[in-house]
Amino acid sequence: MRETTPPHPTLDTARAQLKTFFGFDDFRPGQQEIVMSILRGADVLAIMPTGAGKSLCYQLPAVLRPGLTVVVSPLIALMRDQVAALQANGVAAGALTSNTDAYETERVHQAIDDGTLKLLFMAPERLSVAGGLLQRAGVSMLAIDEAHCVSQWGHDFRPDYLRIGTLREQLGDVQITAFTATADAETRDEIAAKLFAAPPQVFLGGFDRPNLFLAFEPKAQARTQVTDFVRRHPGDAGIVYCSSRAKTEALAAHLRSKSIDALAYHAGLDAETRQIRQDRFTREDGIVMCATVAFGMGIDKPDVRFVVHADLPKSMESYYQEVGRAGRDGLPADTLTLYGVDDIKLRRLQIDDSDAPDARKHADHQRLNALLALAEAPHCRRQVLLAFFGEREHGPCGHCDLCASPVETYDGTEDTQKALSAMIRTGERFGLAHIIAILCGDATDRVTALRHDRLPTFGVGAQYDTHQWRDVCRQIYALGLTTVDAQYGSWRVTDAGWAVLKHGQAVALRQPPAKQHRRRRNKSTSKPAGKPAALPVDLSERDGDLLMALKAKRTELARAQNVPAYVIFPDKTLVEMAMARPSSLDQMADINGVGARKLQKYGAVFLQVVEEA
Repeated sequence: MRETTPPHPTLDTARAQLKTFFGFDDFRPGQQEIVMSILRGADVLAIMPTGAGKSLCYQLPAVLRPGLTVVVSPLIALMRDQVAALQANGVAAGALTSNTDAYETERVHQAIDDGTLKLLFMAPERLSVAGGLLQRAGVSMLAIDEAHCVSQWGHDFRPDYLRIGTLREQLGDVQITAFTATADAETRDEIAAKLFAAPPQVFLGGFDRPNLFLAFEPKAQARTQVTDFVRRHPGDAGIVYCSSRAKTEALAAHLRSKSIDALAYHAGLDAETRQIRQDRFTREDGIVMCATVAFGMGIDKPDVRFVVHADLPKSMESYYQEVGRAGRDGLPADTLTLYGVDDIKLRRLQIDDSDAPDARKHADHQRLNALLALAEAPHCRRQVLLAFFGEREHGPCGHCDLCASPVETYDGTEDTQKALSAMIRTGERFGLAHIIAILCGDATDRVTALRHDRLPTFGVGAQYDTHQWRDVCRQIYALGLTTVDAQYGSWRVTDAGWAVLKHGQAVALRQPPAKQHRRRRNKSTSKPAGKPAALPVDLSERDGDLLMALKAKRTELARAQNVPAYVIFPDKTLVEMAMARPSSLDQMADINGVGARKLQKYGAVFLQVVEEA
């Protein structure tokens, strides 16, 4: 039953315990309002961007209030790391998952019986067998992490989440709080209907992640593009997302051949191998993980400095959540997404071949279209991204590739009509290479054999070369003016394309790259791999050397305790430590991220590093 006494903790109390247990002097934007509403007993649905600190919004109230808070999360690795971090901060926490051994299970049960456990993390599949345990445990709050998983219209539906409503009923009038980073209006409504007995108080945090640099590039030589990008982040931890298991293996092998410490991760690996590689990524500095989307959602690693998509994600929500795994510590991070015609074709095919009902397929196509609009955007990417999530008041961000290097657009209606006409006049039965050969006036054996060199469209696009026409056709495909037959690869004109052909509906396109001067990454700016990690902020050489020494000490301690490095201290704390150079424990206590427990445990150790630097 919901607690009504003792009196709700005050804001001053909350701030004091925030410093004591978590080491922070004050809340991040948006956290205070959510925490205080939870402490007042309100049911809450909070949509907060990745890296905004949503886990603290249920962890701090759990510390401040009597009773047990049960956290439901689908991410076993994340639960394990969160428990380790909470325990390091002096908070009694435990987890019950399929990976929990008998000793830990007994310890958790004993702590529940003793009334000393404050937070219990559980996977949703355990809920059906945990009702009896939780009914006697004195649960005061259910915190639902990744709440979008309850939505059948969302991008990551988990059927086990539907059991949460039954558990809520079993526990009586228990407080419900739910958190997610990505949920459009439709998904938010479904979350509220399925998780809450009555409408919750909704907090819609801003979706902007200003520390992330957003960039897209059409695929040219994808392996080279990825390699050049990663080499500009020497010694940094990063994730490279790939669309297939085979590609993760091939790309990781290629990066290793370039002296980059890269690993592959996908669902086809055995559980032990996946765990070993995941542990290396979370516990070591500078690992690059080439992975399918099976990796990353459960990784609470705050110092991932870059995310690359070697292939186009499946939707705008997926893109936002995946790039959001970079820079969770608030320091600058880099992102790059590569895309091409084959990517778009694959994503559309996956939607059409799914067993989903037609309404769901239509919604999925719309979500993909939104991502394609972002990829082909003619102006600030952050404006396009945030507008998708309902935030239309932002000006140009100055921190994306299109703000840094604006692109030219032109009236591409005539070029679009030429391409569509070539498809129509060949019966919409041919692939892109044949269509482009006709446009360029290239009399290939197949073109002449089919007498397509006699068509009115033969040579009408000779002002462009093959690569330029491929760029134009990729854009009109992304705009939905054409479709590609999944079985034969033939290009066909859609109703929207016919509107351009018949009625001259205007089409704005980005200027195709100039002949012989296709945009390439400047390899001269690439840094050799194997050097110390590039600093995420501008530090003097002296402070930078101290930061490296502090990181080395952190790594040593983390390995000795078999925990991720950030459980000792996150990068952001070490950066502040390097700049402030504390000379006493009192000064060390003023550093953000140094709480009472960590000051006692690590303060003297890191003071010695500062003194010796």
